[in-house]
Amino acid sequence: MSRGERETIATFVSSRNDCYFCQTSHRAIAAHQLNQDYGLVDAVCSDYLHAPVSPKLKALLSIAARVQEGGKKVTADDVARAKAEGATDIEIHDTVLIAAAFCMFNRYVDGLGSLTPTDQSFYDAVGARIAQDGYTNVLLAPPA
Repeated sequence: MSRGERETIATFVSSRNDCYFCQTSHRAIAAHQLNQDYGLVDAVCSDYLHAPVSPKLKALLSIAARVQEGGKKVTADDVARAKAEGATDIEIHDTVLIAAAFCMFNRYVDGLGSLTPTDQSFYDAVGARIAQDGYTNVLLAPPA
């Protein structure tokens, strides 16, 4: 999966969990990974089955949606469908990992009542920087 697809899964799960900070920040990162296409990320979050993404990504998003509801909701049929659309075991693993991790991150951020800026330009700037430089470089480097 591309970095943009992974960020889209994170955004999708965070949107389903109604975590404003995570869905907004990862939406910006995903969009910047996908040629600044916020519309594509928004389409996935509002109706992934009809979003203009590959059948493989739709199958992986179905798995992510099941994980968001509860890990035991993922079925052998969900996995078989993803494999039939070309998903590898690693992509399925990564999808489950991203979805599970973001369920935890979302609850952590919201449970602590973390500060969540509302200025969309903040998220866009951070998203552009992370998309360009990666997480580690952004976290270790002082702001420009």
